[in-house]
Amino acid sequence: MAKVEVTAQKQARGLGARYVYDTLKKEILTLTLEPGTPLDETSLSQRFAMSRSPVREALVRLSADGLVEMLSNRSTLVAPINLAEFPRYVEALDFLQRINTRLAARNATSKDITQMRALAKTFDDACRANDYLVMSATNRDFHMSIANAGRNFYLARSYGQLLDEGRRILHMHFDYIRRSDTDALLNPEHYEMVDAIEKRDVALADRLAHEHTRQFHNRFMEFLGARYDDEFQFELATSFSGSSK
Repeated sequence: MAKVEVTAQKQARGLGARYVYDTLKKEILTLTLEPGTPLDETSLSQRFAMSRSPVREALVRLSADGLVEMLSNRSTLVAPINLAEFPRYVEALDFLQRINTRLAARNATSKDITQMRALAKTFDDACRANDYLVMSATNRDFHMSIANAGRNFYLARSYGQLLDEGRRILHMHFDYIRRSDTDALLNPEHYEMVDAIEKRDVALADRLAHEHTRQFHNRFMEFLGARYDDEFQFELATSFSGSSK
């Protein structure tokens, strides 16, 4: 009987840790929890109405995902977004996106192609629903279906890590496009990449993958340089009087 109770407690703690992990991950990826926000175990325990153990377990998992930083003084922060390294990030993303797409054009099966098209549609559905979290997740799933079709585990794994690291940037990217008068989230790029892979046109698949990365880079740079709102009007006083009446 005691053994059953211990097992039930472990399962409950595991479910608690999973719930905390999923909730905080969603809030971090959607920027509800901004970069640099402190995550105090005691406060989180009170918020989720559970002990500190599952909270700590969730934070360790988030740290492994690169979404939080656990500092030497035992404090935890939402991981910063290092925009200074964005050009290096895009370089790495471009290389891995192109090589994985090239390999997919050589090695993809008909089953792989069917999965790619299904995931491209799932991404489109998320765009229509305007759900940024699902959009970033399904975008990752689509590109990882290409990487997995390339049959190189090491390149696919590295690519997946980059996609995960960039999901908060992608969230800002989606938000900017959604507000844009000239760009649209729904476009044929994913389907064009799948068509090139299905035709085993390695050169075309490579070019489309590169253009996809370049478009992401250019749009995000436009987001960073977006014009601030300076249309407000106010009047300046023409004279001052330092004396009181």
